[in-house]
Amino acid sequence: MARLLAPSQSWLFGRGVDLTVFAGVALVSVALVLAAPWLGAVGDTPLWAWVLLVVCVDVAHVWSTVFRTYLDGEELSRRPALYIIAPLGAYVLGVLAHLVSAGLFWRLFAYVALLHFVRQQYGWVALYDRKARVSDFERRLDAAAIYAATLGPVVWWHAHLPRAFWWFVENDFISGLPAWVGTVALAVHGLVLVAWAGFQAARVVRGEGLQVGKVLLVLATWVTWFGGIVLAQDDFTFTVMNILLHGVPYFALLFRYARGRQAEGGYGPFSLLVRAGLPAFLLFLVALAWGEELLWDRLIWHDRPALFGDSGLSLPPDLLALVVPLLALPQATHYLLDAFVWKPSRDPALLARLGWAPGAREGSPRGTVTPSPVAMARPAE
Repeated sequence: MARLLAPSQSWLFGRGVDLTVFAGVALVSVALVLAAPWLGAVGDTPLWAWVLLVVCVDVAHVWSTVFRTYLDGEELSRRPALYIIAPLGAYVLGVLAHLVSAGLFWRLFAYVALLHFVRQQYGWVALYDRKARVSDFERRLDAAAIYAATLGPVVWWHAHLPRAFWWFVENDFISGLPAWVGTVALAVHGLVLVAWAGFQAARVVRGEGLQVGKVLLVLATWVTWFGGIVLAQDDFTFTVMNILLHGVPYFALLFRYARGRQAEGGYGPFSLLVRAGLPAFLLFLVALAWGEELLWDRLIWHDRPALFGDSGLSLPPDLLALVVPLLALPQATHYLLDAFVWKPSRDPALLARLGWAPGAREGSPRGTVTPSPVAMARPAE
């Protein structure tokens, strides 16, 4: 066993949290899919699963970004242009796209979301490598492995459209890619992951051991993306595999940051939500997510009367071009800001708030989180 593990393990949130939010979440995803026949969840995502996965995880994790941005007056005053231009630019672009066609809007939105999902998985691996101070070769191989684990199945998906599920709405991805391209993509994806596994085995042979957190993260990413896209036969499987590994670790990141910022006296009256602990933090985010989904259903979708009532508004097409991008704005803003707000070179206090400043103790209440699951691949400048 001593030869199997690296002498010094690098964890992002601490061993227990890392194993829970990465490996544990992947195992829960697989368990839910396997249990689908007994849960009545084969085919379309049932209402209970939609509430649990889409509202309480996917949409709620989008809203968690407000603890890094709009709930913090000091942060707003430090970079006002960013927090004005990002949502305004996203909204204008969304309106223009929707005026051309609703299909163009959802296609653009789907590909931006896909890029965000891929980059987040790469970001987590880059953070592990940053903490472990690995060689440039290992860092590049880890990057290749995570991109292979995500993009290989995505290219295969594009070569096998239509499937029983879509990212947002029907036909949001571009179809027409030859099937052989998908086969080649999976072959390349397999070769890269085999090479990565071989390198990990070589580390064990050399006595360097494995960085358990990073290895489990790469495996969890492969399981959820390959299983949720290539093996998936219905919307429920795709939804489970797509959402949990993306949203749950992000909750951990934002709660860790929020605790660090609250300890400095940040958030004003909203500090009570952080001080009250994780349940209050999550309930606040779920309430925001619920409100957003209520507006989506009453104004646009009208397909969940059991939750939101069956008396909605039917908006004319020109008004839809203004309303749909507005409702999508929290998500679009989340995608944009996440590429900027986790860079310590632009925020000297960030590492300390995350508990990753020099001298921070592994597993302490402030934790040992590295910055950016999306944008922090490079060392701080």
